[in-house]
Amino acid sequence: MNDDAEIISEFLVESHENLDHLDRDLVELERSPGSRELLSSVFRTIHTIKGTSGFLAFHRLESLTHVGENLLSRLRDGKMTMDAEVTHVLLSMVDTVRALLEGVERDGLDTDPAVEVDAVVAALQRVLDGESDPAGDPAGEPVPVPVAPVVEEPVVLCEPAPQAVPVPEPEPEEPAARTPVAAEEPGDDTEKRGVVDSSVRVDIELLDSLVQLVGELVLTRNQILQRAEASDDIELGRAAQRLDLVASELQENVMRTRMQPMAQVWSKMPRIVRDLAHQLGREVELEMEGHDTELDRSLLEALKGPLAHLVRNALDHGLEPREVRVAAGKPQAGRLQLRAYHESGQVVIEITDDGAGIDPVKIGEAAVSRGVITREAYAGMEPREVLDLIFRAGFSTAAAVTNVSGRGVGMDVVRTNIERIGGSVDILSTVGTGTTCRVRIPLTLAIIPALVVAESGERYAIPQANLVELVRLEGQDLRDGVDTLAGAPVLRLRGRLLPLVSLGETLTGTRPQTDALTVVVVQADDIRFGLCVGEVHDTQEIVVKPIGRQLKALPLYAGATIMGDGQVALILDVGGIARVRALTPTELTDTVAVGADVGSQALLVLEVSNHRRAALPLTAVSRLEEFDASRIERSGLAEVVQYRDGILPLLRLAPAIGLPETPGERDQISVVVHEEAGRRVGIVIDQVLDVVDEAIVATEVGRRVGVLGSAVVQDRVTDLVDLDAVVRPRELIS
Repeated sequence: MNDDAEIISEFLVESHENLDHLDRDLVELERSPGSRELLSSVFRTIHTIKGTSGFLAFHRLESLTHVGENLLSRLRDGKMTMDAEVTHVLLSMVDTVRALLEGVERDGLDTDPAVEVDAVVAALQRVLDGESDPAGDPAGEPVPVPVAPVVEEPVVLCEPAPQAVPVPEPEPEEPAARTPVAAEEPGDDTEKRGVVDSSVRVDIELLDSLVQLVGELVLTRNQILQRAEASDDIELGRAAQRLDLVASELQENVMRTRMQPMAQVWSKMPRIVRDLAHQLGREVELEMEGHDTELDRSLLEALKGPLAHLVRNALDHGLEPREVRVAAGKPQAGRLQLRAYHESGQVVIEITDDGAGIDPVKIGEAAVSRGVITREAYAGMEPREVLDLIFRAGFSTAAAVTNVSGRGVGMDVVRTNIERIGGSVDILSTVGTGTTCRVRIPLTLAIIPALVVAESGERYAIPQANLVELVRLEGQDLRDGVDTLAGAPVLRLRGRLLPLVSLGETLTGTRPQTDALTVVVVQADDIRFGLCVGEVHDTQEIVVKPIGRQLKALPLYAGATIMGDGQVALILDVGGIARVRALTPTELTDTVAVGADVGSQALLVLEVSNHRRAALPLTAVSRLEEFDASRIERSGLAEVVQYRDGILPLLRLAPAIGLPETPGERDQISVVVHEEAGRRVGIVIDQVLDVVDEAIVATEVGRRVGVLGSAVVQDRVTDLVDLDAVVRPRELIS
């Protein structure tokens, strides 16, 4: 259904409801002609129908209701008195309006029905002009109104007075005019049901009650399914399967009744943007996408406040004044884009402006000056971590907080309210280009699919929206697939290095020892990592229950659920686990081709020669190893170690790039294994610092044998190692 047809359908439903009230109000008004409340109600209803019909180009309906509105206006102002004749023509108008609406529904939602209204309009105008009915008795014969060209007999559209001649019954062989329901065969009602009959208004509290009952039904279904699986009763198993099917369909249909489009939120944004633009002296071009994106009504209500605040922030602090934009070479009018779409079982909402962006340096300096963080902590923070400071309570870079917004003032409330409904908010910003606030929320909070896992005898649920895949590692696969970077374990998975987080260690502080590793690859926002668990059970549809106030402060849990055996399982918050373990959104990838531009490569950052920094292309790294210094042997002048049934030559990186060796003997040596064309060499370093994937600019500074030049990596000067120059003089052996 297109937008126009949807508007017309809603107009039909609302108008038919109003007409039913009009019949009752007009009859009551005839008994109490002085009731201004009833007159005002009738006037508002006709006025609404007239305005909408004019907008939708239903000209006959508009002309009819226009005359009726004039008559009601006279009555409301006390210039006329309600009597039998006035009531008669008004009821005739109501019946004719109803016939017109039925014609719209019958003949098509985009056509003006061919219903003759001149007779009723003339009768209304005569009463309005104070003329008497030419028929003599105003309460006698009703005004006949033809409904459609195909009608063979006149149809009485209003109740006649008691002395009126009754309408004759039609011949048995002819169908009654304007009674399609009576002419339908049994069973055809569903197929021929109109727009008005196909919808019904339901109280929100009733819907909420239905959702609660369906949630309890799902819990009971899970318990019965678990008992049926453990039983040998075949009939019980069949009944449980039937219950599972019916409960799933019921749950899906009930959830659909609560789904509402984002258009309800977007419809309020043009006014908000317009008022703020005038208040702030900005010119704004508003773009909105995703009006049809649906999500749960309760979530939609909870989002209205945070989204309005983000829009105010974008206008107040994001978009620059006209003169600043023109001086920067930008269009005079700023662009604000609101976008909503579905992704991975969630709804993503983006608020994007093409303003000045957020300067991490300004944010960091303000945080240090206000005592939010220390200077040492700021020096070690990534730009994305610095941007995240704006969500700290009370933090702001504004000299004075206005009544519009304050970037930082209130942003902590925005994040809190979004996380309260199971969502997350992230900010991406480029200085001089603009800012994007990305909000991710689940489709519904009531019942969600989840993967049930176990750790140390306790069960936990991971929302399926966060799941990517499952990986099982044993034996040689475990030894080859898991490395250590900067003291943290990582999983090498199809050319990508994923940080590994042990669920047992995160919850209890101790890492379980095992000969096999079960990894649940999960993702929250832009952060993807592997969650190591003890066992994986199965997927279930779980009913989300709020957790007690004692656990609300813990960022690891998003809620709780009741399992089939009646036990409680906590629902893990993947984003909260990532924050607790200080994981960054940087994707660790080693799929960039050798020889690619340095600015687009992922780099392994190393420490060599007493705290000097160097970087290797991550594509050149095969493995990271640590050997006891006692294992080093010599073959001629070369240092070697026995490695995987072979001999691995060692190359000390510091002297190879013109730096002195780190003084002192070490019990352990860190080695980066580099393989090429089936041959390998071990590059000895002091330690691995980090893996980065940021835009860098190589310079000629520090260029020498074994070093391509220097670049600023993580705000530190770093030598870029020329592997070809360093390794080629060495003999690579298998």
